[in-house]
Amino acid sequence: MISLDDAVVAKLESHGERFEILVDPDVAARIRQGEDVPIEDAVAALNVFENASQAERCSDEALKKVFKTTDFEPIALQIIRKGEIHLTSEQRKVLTAEKRRQVITFISRNAVNPQTGHPHPPQRIDMAMDEAKVHIDPFRNLEELVKDTMKALRPLIPIKFEEIRIAIRIPPDYAPRAFGEISKAAVIEKEEWQKDGSWICVVIIPAGIQNEFYDLINKISQGNAETKIIK
Repeated sequence: MISLDDAVVAKLESHGERFEILVDPDVAARIRQGEDVPIEDAVAALNVFENASQAERCSDEALKKVFKTTDFEPIALQIIRKGEIHLTSEQRKVLTAEKRRQVITFISRNAVNPQTGHPHPPQRIDMAMDEAKVHIDPFRNLEELVKDTMKALRPLIPIKFEEIRIAIRIPPDYAPRAFGEISKAAVIEKEEWQKDGSWICVVIIPAGIQNEFYDLINKISQGNAETKIIK
């Protein structure tokens, strides 16, 4: 549990009643984004309050009227997912900056300039987001934010999500290690071990990470791998 000193209020109003719990804003954000987190990790106390600042607990009658239960966990999850989370300006600034970084990283790794086939540098995406006045809600999930950000960026810069397929042949001396490393970095569409111990495969990767992926292949094989983009 988070300490009371570091917790913030999450509030939900419904049916003329007010319900408040004390939460860790970082963990609450993860829950709102769909992560499965033990409720004990998200709260500072296992109580639902009518007024948390005055430690006034909600009545069982009010809980049953709105939530149909008095069990803390389902009530707390509903308050976190649907209610307001009161952050200090500094907490909101930190959470927003981190979520913005995640959006920029995702787009730079998965999207390309269709005119050149190359990814946009993170700095270019960042500047375009400023120009488009993209709003980042730290409690929205990454998928939704990326979708809205891409929509805002398209009138300003040529950009689209794209995947590429690459055929790879790894010589026998490097093949065992290559299998493990490549399977972590790409989706292996098909593969085959050759009689000489070499390994060939076709992988799918986001177009935005192709330079990074080629660096990995060269490192694994000490520059002895063969690669070819499949159109």
